[in-house]
Amino acid sequence: MRPIRILIVDDQPLVRQGLQAVFAPIDDIEVVGEATNGVEALERVRRTGPDVVLMDVNMPRMTGLEATRKLCSGEFGDSAPKIIILTMYDHDEYVFDALRAGASGFLLKDAPSHQLADAVREVVCGGALLSSSVTRQLIREFVRRPALPSSTTELKSLTCRELDVFRLLAQGYGNADIAEKLHLGESTIKSHIQHLYRKLGVRDRVQVVIYAYENGLV
Repeated sequence: MRPIRILIVDDQPLVRQGLQAVFAPIDDIEVVGEATNGVEALERVRRTGPDVVLMDVNMPRMTGLEATRKLCSGEFGDSAPKIIILTMYDHDEYVFDALRAGASGFLLKDAPSHQLADAVREVVCGGALLSSSVTRQLIREFVRRPALPSSTTELKSLTCRELDVFRLLAQGYGNADIAEKLHLGESTIKSHIQHLYRKLGVRDRVQVVIYAYENGLV
């Protein structure tokens, strides 16, 4: 089994060097490149085909937010990498917009090495990274906005069981908890989740939560 391929995008050399040092001894994760801004990030993604991009937000030429939007726009198809936003603070004002743009979560730049590695593995498996503070931030943002009309076409395509899984995902339950509540095996839940992603046109759990809130379903 090949290692998970990651691209590090940050305009600070010390941050890039530090992340390189973190991942160097980890056998199942390989750093395939670096970039100093969003423009370089897009070029490196095309050239190296990473599974995950660790993306800084504030960079020259093209910000991490702009690069995330482009990477998640559909242009890269099935080969589009998962995006993890790198930030100094868990209340970064750009975190919400980055998640809406398609990022799978965020990491603090000073996170312990084991958390960095676990985060990369988590998003590759379709998981998401949201701390309680960022979850509260997201909910506050959704609450103050009027709900959009429900996307009934996509929702009507869901089976009753997929709709059950969707509601529990949107409330933040993990696979094991969903399996227990619905009296199903975890492998069955994973299959339902993949069907959900395809039918709703979302990438991961973060996008499921955003879809649910934006359509007034939670």
